[in-house]
This record gives sequence, C-alpha cells and structure tokens, in this order.
Amino acid sequence: MKQRLLAATALVCAAGAAQADFDLTILHTNDFHARFEPISKYDSGCSAEDNDAGECFGGSARLSTAIEAARARAGTSILVDGGDQFQGTLFYTYYKGKAAAEMMNRFGYDGMTVGNHEFDDGPEVLRGFIDAVEFPVLMSNADVSGEPALADVLMKSTVIERDGEKIGLIGLTPENTGELASPGPNVTFTAPVAAVQGEVDLLTAQGVNKIIVLSHSGYGVDLAVAEATTGVDVIVGGHSNTYLSNTSDRAKGPYPTMVGDTAVVQAYAYGKFLGELNVTFDDDGKIVSATGEPLIMDAAVTEDGAVKERIGELAGPLEEIRNRVVAASAAPIEGDRSVCRVMECEMGNLVADAMLDRVKDQGIDVALANSGGLRASIDEGEVTMGEVLTVLPFQNTLATFQVSGATLLEALENGASQLEDVAGRFLQVSGMTLSVDPAAEPGSRISDVMIAGAALDPEAVYGVVSNNYVRGGGDGFAMFVDAMNAYDFGPDLADVTAEYMAANAPYQPFTDGRISMAE
Repeated sequence: MKQRLLAATALVCAAGAAQADFDLTILHTNDFHARFEPISKYDSGCSAEDNDAGECFGGSARLSTAIEAARARAGTSILVDGGDQFQGTLFYTYYKGKAAAEMMNRFGYDGMTVGNHEFDDGPEVLRGFIDAVEFPVLMSNADVSGEPALADVLMKSTVIERDGEKIGLIGLTPENTGELASPGPNVTFTAPVAAVQGEVDLLTAQGVNKIIVLSHSGYGVDLAVAEATTGVDVIVGGHSNTYLSNTSDRAKGPYPTMVGDTAVVQAYAYGKFLGELNVTFDDDGKIVSATGEPLIMDAAVTEDGAVKERIGELAGPLEEIRNRVVAASAAPIEGDRSVCRVMECEMGNLVADAMLDRVKDQGIDVALANSGGLRASIDEGEVTMGEVLTVLPFQNTLATFQVSGATLLEALENGASQLEDVAGRFLQVSGMTLSVDPAAEPGSRISDVMIAGAALDPEAVYGVVSNNYVRGGGDGFAMFVDAMNAYDFGPDLADVTAEYMAANAPYQPFTDGRISMAE
C-alpha cells in the first residue's frame, strides 16, 4: 500500500455518496491513567479552588458531560479506549482497576485494548478488571493460552453492531510489554502487523467490512501498521500520548492522519481530550470521509454533578494521604514526558539526586532513574504527598547493586536507544555526566561518561542505585538482572523523593548540564 499522509480534515473519495452510506462517530480516549479528578495544565493534581476558578482540565465528571453531548450530536456512535486506564494516581494504588471499571461501565464503553500498564500488577488484577467491565477487552498480538487468569476471557477481536451494521474491533498492545510491565512468564507478545492482519482476515471472512484497531502501540507503530496491512479502516491509538489536531501548532500531525484509506487518531492522555472522529463508510465498508478534532475538556465543559459526587466518594479514603503537605517548591518542576524522555530534565534531576543522597554512604556512585517512571510535573508552592505520588505512582523501591563500567555503559546505551520513540527507558542520572548523540546509531550514542571526576573505566566496579523495576530488567535493562550484590527492597521511591524535597525546602528545580545533547 502506497503511504499517503493527508493533512486534511476530511478524506473525500471520488465515489459519490450511495444510499447505503453508513455514518459512525467514534468517540475515544487513551492513557487515562486514573485521572478521575481534574488535572492542572501540568497534568498533575488540581485543587478544588483552582477547578472552581476554571483553571483545571479533564476529570471523569467533565468527560461524562462531553460524551453525552457528543452522542447527542452523532446519532450513531461508539465509545472506545486505547489502553492504559491503569496506574498514575492514588485512585489506582488504592482501588486497582475497580474505579476504572465502574466509570467505564457508567459511560457505556464498547471496547478497549490492553495497555502495558494494565499488566503492572500481573494478570490477576487485569482479570479482575475484565470480569468487572461490561464490554470486551482485546489484545491480538499475544498468546495468553498458558496464563490461567486470562486464557478464557481475553479476546483478540470481537464484533459489535450499530444500526444493523457489523463493526470489527481488534486490540493491539506494545510488543515489548514484557519489558514495560509485569505480565508474567505465561504471556508471549508478538509483532503487531501479522497479528492485526490475521484478525482482519478472520473478520472479513465473517462478512465484516468495517474494522477498527484499538492500539496501545504508539503513533509511529500505528502508522506502520496502517501502511503494512489491508482492510483496516480506523486505528484508535494510545501509548505515545500523541496530540493530533488540525488547528493547533502543538500537534504531532493531523486529526485524523490518513495512511492510504486508513484513518489514524489519538487524543493525547489523562482525559484532557475526548476524541471525536466522524466517519462515513460506503456499502463496501470503504471510508468516504473522515473528519473530526479532539475536544478539550476545559472549564467550558460542565461537570456532571452525579459523577463528581461519586468521584468524591471514591476519593474519601485517599484524602489524608494525598493532602499531607510534605515540602515546597520554589518554582514549577518540569516532568513532562516530551522533555524527560529525550534530555536532562528538572524532575529527573530531583528524583535521581534524591536516590543517590539516600544511599551515598553505602558505597554507591551513581543513580539511574528511568524517565518512564516520571509521570507528571509539580506546581510551584506547597507540595503534597498526593502530588509526589502522581509523579511516582508505581510503588517502586530503591534497588542498589554493583556492575562493571562496561555494563554501566551498556545500560546508558539502552537508555538512549529509542529516543526517536520518546521511550521511557531514557535515563536521568546523578553522580555522573555524559554526552548523548541522538543522530548516532543506537548502541553508539553515549560518550564522555565521567564519574567522580574520572572517565568511566570499563573494568572498574561501580555502585548503582536505581529502582527495583529497572534492576529487574524492565525497559530493556536486562544487563542488570544478574548484577552483583543486588538489594531490591529499599524504601519507596516516592517517600525518598518527598523526604529529600523536605530536607531541601523550598526545593529549587534546576538542570546543570549533566546530560549534554550533541547538536
């Protein structure tokens, strides 16, 4: 299929409208990450006072209103999700998937794909979520037949109906979910293109000619899947938190992005937008037109009173923990993924410095913090434990270990190996300086590594502190699995960071050039 990226708000084919044309509005979310309450412009918590002042975004109550309004406009519609409902705030820490299931059932979702974070607490928690929801949860590119918790419930694809028309839904999750989360040894992930095409062929054989892929694989992978497959009409994406728009200069591409006859969409993350794609299919299931724009969930969207009240009830047990003021910041602390996953950032320096400070008297030389573990920024002023937990929600513990200089360099190279994908393996550091050349080939991007004023010695042994996820091989750091003198059961990383900020209050965010990026 010849790729054609059309930056137009509509794709109009040469064929005229037929009597059998079918209009469908696809409402979609992705990467909600337990943001049931409104969020700030930094994607972190937003106070009730700021919300009343119109300074907040998102939250389930606004999303409820927007969904109902969009359905009223649409006539015929479906509501789907691109994965990663799990993880990100105390709501997930406390309720796991129960709150997400309740809200998604309430809103009437028609399907979702599994995101990598749906595996954060293993197959058993995912199974509980699947049992609780009233819609299909899908994942085509994995073999779960050997996992008892999932074998009989997790489908690759399904068919739903609207106005007598059959619509096929296919799920897709990151091929490297085994590195990103905790699916366990019984789930095997496979390449996306063959998995999607296999399900398309099965659906087509059943007479289904309108096929939507719910993909938690990232914008780049979605474009590649659209290019390399036949029969896919729409890809509703997630994972890369990509903002697509026809009106904003901040967008990564048009909404929808057309690849041949396939419309690719995504709606950023955290419930800040509701995607609204209006598609017209002809009688053969081919897209005649595809138009739309993500709808921002700002103060202009009225909050649903009943939903707001229910979220307040769910928040009750969390209040004491998250409202406790633990520190103060002299300025906003930048933690946005678009920064921290490609270069040195303020939040990365804070967390890495806090880690090293905690264990510096234990023979530890350097700290490594995977940027995928940094989930938000922090506002200026008082810092609550809830804000710290929004940044560091994974309940990771400090892990100390020893490796050779050669292994440390291998790890740094792994961290810089997927800069183009804005991957979470990019390492924030403390106790060292280095240079990164994004233009070089992966595996040859790191140079000028200095530790304690001396060049990295490949034969020397260095003490390292990271978190238990990285030490256990997550994000591709398999070189740490057999590290010397490993201890993975240190204090919670969120507690360490909060205590470090308190000891240095008001904390002054900074970058100091410890990671230099080659021009």
